[in-house]
Amino acid sequence: MNDDLAALAARIDRTNELLERMLAEVAKTPSTHAIFVDAGYVYAAAGRLVAGTEDRRAFDLDAEGLIEALIDKARTVFADSRLLRVYWYDGARRRIHTAEQEAIAELPDVKVRLGNLNANNQQKGVDSLIRTDLESLARHRAISDAALLGGDEDLVSAVEAAQGYGARVHLWGIEAPEGRNQAEPLLWEVDSQRTLDLDFFKPYVSRRTAVYDSGGTARPTREDVRFVGAQIAARWLAARGRDALLELLPGHPYLPGSVDQDLLVEAEGLLQYSLRGQADLRRSLRDGFWDHLQTQY
Repeated sequence: MNDDLAALAARIDRTNELLERMLAEVAKTPSTHAIFVDAGYVYAAAGRLVAGTEDRRAFDLDAEGLIEALIDKARTVFADSRLLRVYWYDGARRRIHTAEQEAIAELPDVKVRLGNLNANNQQKGVDSLIRTDLESLARHRAISDAALLGGDEDLVSAVEAAQGYGARVHLWGIEAPEGRNQAEPLLWEVDSQRTLDLDFFKPYVSRRTAVYDSGGTARPTREDVRFVGAQIAARWLAARGRDALLELLPGHPYLPGSVDQDLLVEAEGLLQYSLRGQADLRRSLRDGFWDHLQTQY
């Protein structure tokens, strides 16, 4: 009898030891988050908030700058987590990328997923794509947290699917000038809510009237803009010093939102040309900025 009890106690001790090891390994595994962006919601809500219209033809959206700002925001919200990637969901006729969507797809850590556009320019199939990705990533434990920027009630099933596998879903919304632009059932279902305000979106949305083009300024080349980026980097480093550089480097290739906005404004002043909505030039500007800083490290 005593031998049986001793054997049982030994097995229990062994089981506890294995559980402790497993918990220790889980504790060492970094959390992972992903950002899911319903571009249709972003264009409609941000356009209404900043430009006063939901018509995409009436304003430019600096998607690259906005995506970097969202990544930067996620770093502060999920401080002990790493980014898996940003999923950008949009519509396109016959699911053929537009030039803008191709530029977004080329960004690091970004995956563009396309639904269809019908005759009325309405997205079809985007919600099911979001559900498929959310459910798959949660099921395979690829993410622990999902930041979802959207507002459609049809996304409720996507949230439920991800939560069913243990992932937490955090709904991010865009400030509405009046009323709400997110469905109440969606608000009820998620684990947390966060609203991004006018100041957050202002740098990335502009009406299609160029800020500096009134004098007929020619569009600068990418090399011109890259050179200006390096110039601004030199000034930035001289003003802030090496300690600030060391804080900035781990975030490469992304810039904090405040730094990116200052870079944009200063570059537009030097070039006398608006870079809003010009993804290729914005990328050249950041490349020039980073090129100079990395040579000084």
